[in-house]
Amino acid sequence: MSVATQPFTGTFVADPVHSSVEFTVRHMKVSLFRAWFDDVDARLVADEHGIRLGGAARVESVSIRSPREFREHVVHGAEFFDAGNHPEITVRSEGIHLGEDGTATGHGELTIRGITRPVTATGTYRAPVEDPYGSLRGALELTATVDRRDWGMDWQAPLPAGGDALGYEVQLSVHLELVKEA
Repeated sequence: MSVATQPFTGTFVADPVHSSVEFTVRHMKVSLFRAWFDDVDARLVADEHGIRLGGAARVESVSIRSPREFREHVVHGAEFFDAGNHPEITVRSEGIHLGEDGTATGHGELTIRGITRPVTATGTYRAPVEDPYGSLRGALELTATVDRRDWGMDWQAPLPAGGDALGYEVQLSVHLELVKEA
Protein backbone atom coordinates (compact mmCIF):
# COMPACT_ATOMS: atom_id res chain seq x y z
CA MET A 1 0.00 0.00 0.00
CA SER A 2 1.51 3.32 -1.01
CA VAL A 3 1.74 6.24 1.38
CA ALA A 4 -0.81 8.08 -0.77
CA THR A 5 -3.41 5.34 -0.22
CA GLN A 6 -2.81 4.70 3.50
CA PRO A 7 -6.10 4.71 5.40
CA PHE A 8 -4.42 6.64 8.25
CA THR A 9 -2.55 9.89 7.67
CA GLY A 10 -1.43 12.15 10.47
CA THR A 11 -1.39 11.52 14.20
CA PHE A 12 -4.07 9.53 16.03
CA VAL A 13 -4.41 8.94 19.76
CA ALA A 14 -6.28 6.15 21.52
CA ASP A 15 -9.70 7.02 22.92
CA PRO A 16 -9.27 5.72 26.49
CA VAL A 17 -12.96 4.84 26.86
CA HIS A 18 -13.02 2.70 23.73
CA SER A 19 -9.55 1.13 23.84
CA SER A 20 -8.21 -1.79 25.85
CA VAL A 21 -5.25 -4.09 26.38
CA GLU A 22 -6.06 -7.61 27.55
CA PHE A 23 -4.09 -10.74 28.31
CA THR A 24 -5.11 -14.38 28.52
CA VAL A 25 -3.19 -17.33 29.97
CA ARG A 26 -4.12 -21.01 30.49
CA HIS A 27 -5.00 -21.80 34.14
CA MET A 28 -4.87 -25.30 35.67
CA LYS A 29 -4.62 -26.74 32.12
CA VAL A 30 -8.40 -26.39 31.71
CA SER A 31 -9.53 -22.77 31.56
CA LEU A 32 -8.35 -19.31 30.61
CA PHE A 33 -7.44 -16.54 33.04
CA ARG A 34 -8.33 -13.14 31.55
CA ALA A 35 -7.35 -9.68 32.69
CA TRP A 36 -7.09 -6.22 31.19
CA PHE A 37 -5.54 -2.85 31.87
CA ASP A 38 -7.87 0.07 32.52
CA ASP A 39 -5.27 2.82 32.01
CA VAL A 40 -3.93 2.63 28.45
CA ASP A 41 -2.63 5.22 26.05
CA ALA A 42 -1.34 4.91 22.50
CA ARG A 43 -0.31 7.11 19.60
CA LEU A 44 -0.24 6.13 15.93
CA VAL A 45 1.68 8.34 13.50
CA ALA A 46 1.23 7.79 9.76
CA ASP A 47 3.32 9.89 7.40
CA GLU A 48 5.76 9.59 4.49
CA HIS A 49 8.01 7.43 6.69
CA GLY A 50 5.33 4.78 7.29
CA ILE A 51 3.13 3.94 10.25
CA ARG A 52 4.52 3.95 13.78
CA LEU A 53 2.73 2.97 16.98
CA GLY A 54 3.73 3.55 20.58
CA GLY A 55 1.81 2.98 23.75
CA ALA A 56 1.77 2.17 27.43
CA ALA A 57 -0.41 0.39 29.99
CA ARG A 58 -0.14 1.24 33.69
CA VAL A 59 0.44 -1.99 35.64
CA GLU A 60 -1.46 -0.67 38.67
CA SER A 61 -4.58 -0.47 36.48
CA VAL A 62 -4.76 -4.24 35.88
CA SER A 63 -8.32 -5.40 36.33
CA ILE A 64 -9.05 -8.98 37.32
CA ARG A 65 -11.97 -10.76 38.96
CA SER A 66 -10.42 -11.59 42.28
CA PRO A 67 -9.85 -10.14 45.71
CA ARG A 68 -7.84 -6.93 45.83
CA GLU A 69 -5.17 -8.70 47.88
CA PHE A 70 -4.49 -11.15 45.04
CA ARG A 71 -4.04 -8.35 42.55
CA GLU A 72 -1.79 -6.29 44.81
CA HIS A 73 0.38 -9.05 46.26
CA VAL A 74 0.56 -11.52 43.39
CA VAL A 75 -0.03 -9.78 40.04
CA HIS A 76 1.70 -6.54 41.11
CA GLY A 77 4.38 -8.48 43.01
CA ALA A 78 7.94 -9.33 42.05
CA GLU A 79 7.01 -12.75 40.59
CA PHE A 80 4.82 -11.17 37.94
CA PHE A 81 4.67 -7.50 36.87
CA ASP A 82 6.72 -6.04 39.75
CA ALA A 83 4.66 -2.85 39.61
CA GLY A 84 6.69 -1.10 42.31
CA ASN A 85 9.81 -1.15 40.14
CA HIS A 86 8.21 -1.25 36.68
CA PRO A 87 4.96 0.76 36.66
CA GLU A 88 4.36 0.56 32.90
CA ILE A 89 4.28 -1.94 30.09
CA THR A 90 5.27 -0.27 26.83
CA VAL A 91 5.28 -1.11 23.15
CA ARG A 92 7.00 0.63 20.26
CA SER A 93 6.66 -0.29 16.61
CA GLU A 94 8.30 1.42 13.69
CA GLY A 95 6.68 -0.92 11.20
CA ILE A 96 2.91 -1.26 11.08
CA HIS A 97 1.73 -2.66 7.75
CA LEU A 98 -1.92 -2.26 6.75
CA GLY A 99 -3.15 -4.49 3.95
CA GLU A 100 -5.79 -3.40 1.47
CA ASP A 101 -7.93 -6.30 2.75
CA GLY A 102 -8.15 -4.84 6.28
CA THR A 103 -5.36 -6.92 7.79
CA ALA A 104 -2.67 -5.42 9.98
CA THR A 105 0.79 -6.62 11.00
CA GLY A 106 3.14 -4.95 13.42
CA HIS A 107 6.75 -5.66 14.32
CA GLY A 108 8.03 -3.91 17.39
CA GLU A 109 9.43 -4.05 20.88
CA LEU A 110 7.50 -4.94 24.02
CA THR A 111 8.91 -3.89 27.40
CA ILE A 112 7.68 -5.59 30.58
CA ARG A 113 9.53 -5.46 33.91
CA GLY A 114 12.28 -3.40 32.26
CA ILE A 115 13.01 -6.19 29.76
CA THR A 116 12.57 -5.40 26.06
CA ARG A 117 11.94 -8.16 23.53
CA PRO A 118 10.85 -8.17 19.87
CA VAL A 119 7.24 -9.03 19.20
CA THR A 120 5.11 -9.51 16.10
CA ALA A 121 1.38 -8.90 16.20
CA THR A 122 -1.33 -9.48 13.62
CA GLY A 123 -4.90 -8.34 13.37
CA THR A 124 -7.20 -5.96 11.57
CA TYR A 125 -7.88 -2.27 11.13
CA ARG A 126 -10.83 -0.08 10.24
CA ALA A 127 -10.13 3.03 8.18
CA PRO A 128 -11.08 6.32 9.83
CA VAL A 129 -14.62 7.65 9.50
CA GLU A 130 -16.06 10.96 10.63
CA ASP A 131 -17.90 10.80 13.94
CA PRO A 132 -20.97 12.95 14.81
CA TYR A 133 -18.68 15.66 16.23
CA GLY A 134 -16.45 16.09 13.18
CA SER A 135 -13.49 14.00 14.40
CA LEU A 136 -11.95 11.17 12.40
CA ARG A 137 -11.94 7.77 14.17
CA GLY A 138 -10.36 4.53 13.06
CA ALA A 139 -9.50 1.27 14.77
CA LEU A 140 -6.54 -1.05 15.08
CA GLU A 141 -6.78 -4.48 16.72
CA LEU A 142 -3.64 -6.57 17.18
CA THR A 143 -2.94 -9.90 18.86
CA ALA A 144 0.40 -11.47 19.77
CA THR A 145 1.36 -14.60 21.65
CA VAL A 146 4.40 -14.41 23.92
CA ASP A 147 6.16 -16.60 26.48
CA ARG A 148 6.00 -14.84 29.88
CA ARG A 149 9.37 -16.34 30.86
CA ASP A 150 11.01 -14.05 28.28
CA TRP A 151 10.16 -11.17 30.64
CA GLY A 152 11.25 -12.92 33.85
CA MET A 153 7.80 -14.13 34.92
CA ASP A 154 8.83 -17.69 35.76
CA TRP A 155 6.49 -18.49 38.69
CA GLN A 156 4.97 -21.95 38.54
CA ALA A 157 3.18 -24.48 40.73
CA PRO A 158 3.09 -28.17 39.77
CA LEU A 159 -0.27 -29.91 39.56
CA PRO A 160 -0.69 -33.17 41.56
CA ALA A 161 -1.33 -35.22 38.41
CA GLY A 162 1.47 -33.51 36.48
CA GLY A 163 1.69 -30.36 34.45
CA ASP A 164 1.72 -26.71 35.40
CA ALA A 165 -0.85 -24.57 37.17
CA LEU A 166 -0.25 -21.57 34.91
CA GLY A 167 0.59 -21.58 31.23
CA TYR A 168 3.71 -19.89 29.97
CA GLU A 169 2.09 -18.85 26.68
CA VAL A 170 0.22 -15.55 27.01
CA GLN A 171 -2.04 -14.02 24.39
CA LEU A 172 -1.98 -10.23 24.28
CA SER A 173 -4.85 -8.38 22.60
CA VAL A 174 -4.82 -4.66 21.87
CA HIS A 175 -8.02 -2.91 20.78
CA LEU A 176 -7.51 0.75 19.88
CA GLU A 177 -10.13 3.23 18.78
CA LEU A 178 -7.97 6.00 17.38
CA VAL A 179 -8.98 9.67 17.10
CA LYS A 180 -7.13 12.02 14.76
CA GLU A 181 -5.48 14.93 16.55
CA ALA A 182 -6.68 18.33 15.42
